[in-house]
Amino acid sequence: MSESRITHIGPEKGLETLRKSISRTMLTTVTGDNLIEEGDHLMVGISGGKDSYTLLDLIHRAQRKAPISYTITAVHLDQTQPGYDGAPLKSWLEGSGIPHKILKEDTYTAVAAEMESGGTSCRLCSRLRRGILYTAAEKLGCNKIALGHHRDDALETLLMNLFYSGRLQAMPGKYTTNDGRFEVIRPLIECSENDIADYASQMEFPILPCNLCGSQTDLKRQRVGKLISMLEKETPDIRNVMLAALKNVRPSHLLDQEVREAWLEAAGRFEERK
Repeated sequence: MSESRITHIGPEKGLETLRKSISRTMLTTVTGDNLIEEGDHLMVGISGGKDSYTLLDLIHRAQRKAPISYTITAVHLDQTQPGYDGAPLKSWLEGSGIPHKILKEDTYTAVAAEMESGGTSCRLCSRLRRGILYTAAEKLGCNKIALGHHRDDALETLLMNLFYSGRLQAMPGKYTTNDGRFEVIRPLIECSENDIADYASQMEFPILPCNLCGSQTDLKRQRVGKLISMLEKETPDIRNVMLAALKNVRPSHLLDQEVREAWLEAAGRFEERK
């Protein structure tokens, strides 16, 4: 996601107010979905963007007061993009006291070749990055991988799948990888992107630009984001309404017969147990 497209709505909140608000939402998600449990070793992916900085910072702060014990290792991947300068991120990590590891793998060459052939970089870049992070997580002994996706990512993904792929699918707060090795968790999945952007700005995180993402001005995700922003002018609370819809699904009123039958079967088993 391009950092430059973030717009701020309403007055800026104070740092402590923002921290408490985002943390409260994050911890409600964490406890409600059991995202972090006793003895977990979390690998927190930090790209150098506002979302991953905010996630790492708040997860680390929560660790100090948590009633359970868990371990954090931050992992950053240098993908050898032109103009990349990871020194500010490295300095921040060293000053934070958070255990961390910086990897270096040339994914840029493959992604650039994909773009030259007329494709877009995001899907390939994400797949290559994911494979490298999974390998790192295994070597570090991590059982969970924490990513910085937020509420607006989930809503945009929902509409992208609906409009362009014919699927009713968003982003889960957690899922198990296909090979069964890890759980991927998204503690910020119910948090507002605007609040995260304000928090990152006030915390003065050293943001690293993504030259690949920023160079693709016609991404479907950006168009969907603009659509939601346009609708927000008519319905100011539309993002929270959409989020509520993701938690208020009625399988019996959808056209997917397989989902409907599974829901009815589960509902029947529930009634039998009552």
